[in-house]
Amino acid sequence: MKKKPLILVTNDDGITAPGIRTLISVMNEIGDVVVVAPEGPQSGMGHAVTIDDALYCDAIKIDDGPQKEYNSSGTPADCVKLAVSEILDRKPDLCVSGINHGSNSSINVIYSGTMSAAVEAGVEGIPAIGFSLLDYSWNANFKPLKKYIKQITLSVIENKLPEGVVLNVNFPKCETFNGIKVCRQARANWVEEFDKRKNPRGREYYWLTGKFVNKDEGEDTDEWALANNYISVVPVQFDLTAHSFIKKLNSWDL
Repeated sequence: MKKKPLILVTNDDGITAPGIRTLISVMNEIGDVVVVAPEGPQSGMGHAVTIDDALYCDAIKIDDGPQKEYNSSGTPADCVKLAVSEILDRKPDLCVSGINHGSNSSINVIYSGTMSAAVEAGVEGIPAIGFSLLDYSWNANFKPLKKYIKQITLSVIENKLPEGVVLNVNFPKCETFNGIKVCRQARANWVEEFDKRKNPRGREYYWLTGKFVNKDEGEDTDEWALANNYISVVPVQFDLTAHSFIKKLNSWDL
């Protein structure tokens, strides 16, 4: 009998978020599931790790299911590190992160706790996928995503991922999808604004606001795919070296 894959599940919205509960239910159809996730929201944490405080990680039972679950006081990246180093008795065959409540397409991948957990797994040599839905509502409808998540996950298990690459999968907010598109990350960014205010004691503080600006008109990007009701799949590498610039840089008089 073929051994079931060991699947680590995590997220950045917290262990009780509907997105991760949906992801757990799908992974239970595929393999043996262990959940290690933050005890509360950790959105926008990027690849932060805890170095100046104690980390807590406790076994917890939220709903029925064969999965083992642990909630942690740490960040999404912390959760993966704890799982690999302290909780699991062997390296997982796969790590899935999400389903995030909100977009992690384009530049958002840099700030995303969801994707940073997937990237941390990749650093550890574990195939990894981050899943996100372009709906920030706590009551977002994740049901239409389930068969596609299973399909993509099984494909990764069967075909493997190259070393140093993880997948960033985003779903548009709609009931039916036009299909799946393998894309590049759109060249887009946030234009930040700070709402300057005063607290009751008169001290000034700032509240971050802003708007997302996409000037990339390519039809091969994640933003184009999502705007046209396609599921976007972007292969992400965590080697940040600009390899194409090395030769030119070597010609400088440094």
